[in-house]
Amino acid sequence: MMKYKGTRSAFAGALTELCGADKKYKAISPDSLKAARLVKLAQKYPECYVEVGIAEQCAVDVAAGMATVGSVPFVVTYAGFITMRACEQVRTFVAYPDLNVKLVGLNAGMLGGEREGVTHQFFEDIGIMRSIPNITIVCPSDDTQVYQATKAIAKLDGPAYMRIGNNREPGVFVDDIPDFEISKIRILRDYGSDIAVFTHGFVTDRAIKAVELLKEFGIGATLVEVHTIRPLDVEGISAVLQKCGKAITYEDHFINGGLGSVISEVIAERCSAKLIRIGITDFPESGTPDDLFKHFNMESDDIVKAAKSLCRD
Repeated sequence: MMKYKGTRSAFAGALTELCGADKKYKAISPDSLKAARLVKLAQKYPECYVEVGIAEQCAVDVAAGMATVGSVPFVVTYAGFITMRACEQVRTFVAYPDLNVKLVGLNAGMLGGEREGVTHQFFEDIGIMRSIPNITIVCPSDDTQVYQATKAIAKLDGPAYMRIGNNREPGVFVDDIPDFEISKIRILRDYGSDIAVFTHGFVTDRAIKAVELLKEFGIGATLVEVHTIRPLDVEGISAVLQKCGKAITYEDHFINGGLGSVISEVIAERCSAKLIRIGITDFPESGTPDDLFKHFNMESDDIVKAAKSLCRD
């Protein structure tokens, strides 16, 4: 496996490798050549690169058309531009006919706030995509997972959405790089059954720190990475909830519609558990990631406080 630094570079590297192996793979860019780190792909395989300009709705429509004749197009731009500006096209021309189009959303989450602010950092995308049938939804936690997830969704027959960041994400799987298996949760730490912590994406490193701190306080936590939101590993999540009975969700997304809602739905339908959701509750602000996580009470210490509160009940 090639090693690329940052989620955008990892995606571009994986897609370039796919294009080199089979020209059916295409990159569709609505003026996202540089943002998506696709310059080398466009230079090396120009027949695999399509530039439509600042026209996200057009990009999705072009991809839908190409998919009908056997291509596997990847539309890549900012997460909100895909899921909001081109939402109708995604729904009607990709998801409804169940076409083999891959959608890649950049700049999702808090890490985008330092350079471009609230207009270009997105916390609604998972909730929007969850409301549309047929779309596989994956939220990798670092660059190594993005590389693997790109290859994995390329093999799927049908629409997929992958959430990536701004290319400055912390590494999570630096030494131990497990295979990326769509639709299966991953237990990252198993320190006991006092509480379960569910997470994904570019806050996973903070969740790992939190369960390590909990261990020092005598609270045994099971840390679960839910990198696939659809199809969801309901059986795996239910088993963890039944074992622990208390849970926290921690996500870089609005708590409504995202991972917090996902776990709430499993609890409502499958098993009984107490839950605290930690995530975005209001529009964010511009600033450094560390300042923003602190401002919105989303630091590792906030997971620890929530866990202590649940364990006292």
